[in-house]
Amino acid sequence: MITETGHYALVLALALALVQSVLPIWGTTRRDPSLVATAVPVALGQLLLVAYAFGALVYDHVVSDFSVLNVVENSHSTKPLIYKLSGVWGNHEGSMLLWVLILALFGGMVAGFARSMADDLRANTLAVQAWISSAFLLFILLTSNPFTRMLPPPIEGQDLNPILQDPGLAIHPPLLYLGYVGFSIVFSFAAAALISGRIDAAWARYVRPWALLAWIFLTLGIAMGSYWAYYTLGWGGFWFWDPVENASLMPWLAGTALLHCTAVMEKRETLKSWTLFLAILTFSLSLLGTFLVRSGVLTSVHSFANDPTRGTFILLILVVFIGGSLALYAWRAPVLKQGGLFAPVSRESALVLNNLLLTTCCATVLTGTLYPLALEAATGDKISVGAPFFNLTFGPLMVAVLLVVPLGQSLAWKRGDLLGAAQRLTAAVAVGAVACALLLAFRHGGPTLAPLGVALAVYVVVGAFTEIARRSGLPGVSLTTALSRLVGLPRSVWGTAFAHAGIGLTLLGLAATGWGVEQIRSIKAGDVVDLGPYQAAVIGTETHPGPNYTEAAVRVDLRRGGALVTTVTPSRRSFATRQSTVSQAGIATLWFGQVYISLGDSHPDGSVDARLFWKPLVTFIWIGALIMGFGGLLSLSDRRLRIGFARRALRAAPMHPHPAE
Repeated sequence: MITETGHYALVLALALALVQSVLPIWGTTRRDPSLVATAVPVALGQLLLVAYAFGALVYDHVVSDFSVLNVVENSHSTKPLIYKLSGVWGNHEGSMLLWVLILALFGGMVAGFARSMADDLRANTLAVQAWISSAFLLFILLTSNPFTRMLPPPIEGQDLNPILQDPGLAIHPPLLYLGYVGFSIVFSFAAAALISGRIDAAWARYVRPWALLAWIFLTLGIAMGSYWAYYTLGWGGFWFWDPVENASLMPWLAGTALLHCTAVMEKRETLKSWTLFLAILTFSLSLLGTFLVRSGVLTSVHSFANDPTRGTFILLILVVFIGGSLALYAWRAPVLKQGGLFAPVSRESALVLNNLLLTTCCATVLTGTLYPLALEAATGDKISVGAPFFNLTFGPLMVAVLLVVPLGQSLAWKRGDLLGAAQRLTAAVAVGAVACALLLAFRHGGPTLAPLGVALAVYVVVGAFTEIARRSGLPGVSLTTALSRLVGLPRSVWGTAFAHAGIGLTLLGLAATGWGVEQIRSIKAGDVVDLGPYQAAVIGTETHPGPNYTEAAVRVDLRRGGALVTTVTPSRRSFATRQSTVSQAGIATLWFGQVYISLGDSHPDGSVDARLFWKPLVTFIWIGALIMGFGGLLSLSDRRLRIGFARRALRAAPMHPHPAE
């Protein structure tokens, strides 16, 4: 019964989404307050219905209702509860339902928390959000119904893909979806502004918190996915330039550019057309990523579906929303009035340069991702575009971005002093140069560019806090006065500094991996393998059962100078239901580095193929991402970025006339 009501809730949600997509815009066109007012309750009602449907699917998985096809194909009665829950979105149908839930969630949040927003802007924004929801609800009901019954029901399910039975799956997809699906509301704001013909600094203040919220989730989602691939796939790597990894990276790059652009627009009320274009582009890239994952046009460990019907449907959605929004942009953007001017040397100019570099990075990743698909479609030839291409193209562009970041922070708004900003960064440059010199003097071997990478990372981290140090007044004031000034700084200033420092720490982790050690060999009891400063002593093999698998683990003692440091137990898990085996890496975090051991095939003589790594400072890759997210949260907590703060400014802003008026 719960399954049927869940399905019925989706049908009702589609009906409400269709109502929400029409009545509010009709009301703003006719200036009818009663029709405009329908947007809020209908959006909240749609959220409740989609949430109920999602809850019904969760219930089916938890109780192992094998009369539901989705549960049969992705669950097993002996599977641990956490994987029953994560199995809800560990498949195409469930993940698309999560997609729609997040769409409805952001619409509901605008309806519930943006009460100070002008009624016409909120109504149009919710209507556009409902267009997107309607399309994906229709997609689910016609091609990807998660509530399809299987009668008669089997006694047992087919279990979830073993590689997805990991705590990371419980965290990574929801965070990732909250990120790039969250940018849908920014897209809706942009479309609403184009429909109404009104965009100003107040609009930027409304958009910026939503863009920042989505960016935080997307940053954490990408980081969690990177770490999940690192310890689950057993390759010892954290980024493979997989097309589906690129599908989440591209919205992040465009979203980062959008965040910086809204700051310029809020401050100077300029770059309006470019800001709107970035808002459209960011969500368009999210839709493109959805198409790549769901259509079957590429093969990836991340991809869900290979159904051409589903791919065609999503391609249609892609064409309608991307094509429609770009057509609306081409029609309306030229009539938007531009705002204030700024000098070539200013913080605004630095942010514009930042935008150009980030969008070029995004275009590079897009080209490397789509070119093989386009070539195969046109000629039938298959090529692979991997790390060498991206390292040679994306890498130098990101170096340029990181060089500009601290400099832009040190410049004043409207008109800056380039020489003064450079002088303020002297300490950052000096500390980076010293770090590089020390590495060259005492560290031998490894990639030639690794010391330069460390120097750049240190420059970015120190440079991120240079402006804060300047604002404190030190060393020209007392410590008490300096602390008082630091406490009084807006949280968005601290947030920006932490976010930029997080990027520097991630770069530090990436650069330091160049001094890692890798051993690929067969190991057996009694072997000792040198891994950088540690010795890995193989003790023996242990076998023990799990809830729905059998595990064969190898115990390895890590020693340094003869003293036992810790023990790791890499293993191979065999899942009888799926008749497959997956590797579970043994990882020991030692300070900020890690010893990483992954097992391969076993041999009759008792030996096991293994990959053994020592990765110095590798944890900074993910610590940096966490600090980026923390910086975003600090900025989001600033009262100036709270949703609704710009009500007075928005109401005071003049309405730009519609071309037809």
